[in-house]
Amino acid sequence: MSNDGAVTQLELLNRKATQQYNPRQILSIQDLSALNARSNSKGLLQLALHLTVMGCSGYLWGTNLGNWTLAIPALAIYGFSIASMFAPMHECVHTTAFAARPLNDAVAWCAGLLSFYNSTFFRYYHKWHHLYTRVPDKDPELTDPKPSNFVKYLLIISGLPWWLGKIRGHFQIAFGQFENYPFIPQSARTEVIRSTRLQLAAYAAMIAISIAVGQPWFLLYWLLPLIVGQPILRFILLAEHTGCTLDVNRLTNTRTTLTLWPVRFLMWNMPFHAEHHLYPSIPFHALADAHKQLSPHFAHIEPGYVKVNRDIVTKSGQSAI
Repeated sequence: MSNDGAVTQLELLNRKATQQYNPRQILSIQDLSALNARSNSKGLLQLALHLTVMGCSGYLWGTNLGNWTLAIPALAIYGFSIASMFAPMHECVHTTAFAARPLNDAVAWCAGLLSFYNSTFFRYYHKWHHLYTRVPDKDPELTDPKPSNFVKYLLIISGLPWWLGKIRGHFQIAFGQFENYPFIPQSARTEVIRSTRLQLAAYAAMIAISIAVGQPWFLLYWLLPLIVGQPILRFILLAEHTGCTLDVNRLTNTRTTLTLWPVRFLMWNMPFHAEHHLYPSIPFHALADAHKQLSPHFAHIEPGYVKVNRDIVTKSGQSAI
């Protein structure tokens, strides 16, 4: 081997060692800069298409009650399109869905309203999740119920613990009770309270309108569909970190799941989750390109959510967290 070849090999080994301890150096500054480009037009197109799916499936659901061969599939799609508004809220909280910050903030709040999240609260919760991903006693996601056995797995997938947690959490925040939320700084509490109260007021207004006109609109077009859609979302979100390492290694503590295009579309490319955690600044529309460059470095890339959940069930008796 020539000296030039030896130097090149040594440089590669040094680079690999550096990446092992600093995984965010895998991409060059130039590559990351290109991937980081935000776009109002791409974000608005994605949002418009998502809302189109919601509108069309909701119309089919509402106009075919009694024709269950059409109504039930329409309800499933409609419900998931509402539940998966979590994805644009998540993207907007990272300020990567759009180039304009006010647009990110407005869409985040509205998407949270539809999906029963509060984007203002979630911004601080999710910041800690990224700072302390999979770090015990630090990552707030680790306080969620764990699929330690098959019965608990089914309970989690049902969405019931999520509903109870969200209802309890919204009202605790609305009444200024922050004892269980150390990730929300004192300086942000007034803003979070105001945002949560406004969201609860919006639900109360929708219920009042339904009662006033004598139509079960709130139940038929929001509550029931979201109940149906939540298990699908739980099925997807459970795959993001379950069974991955409990440490700060971003190459091993998060999972990317390769899935069907409709799921990637409604989830705003969130299935490329390891890429997102390694480089949170990359917007949704560039994550597929990032995956092409980063996939060899990740420990957990799975060929579908069915496989991931099957593995979780198989290991559910082994404290799968």
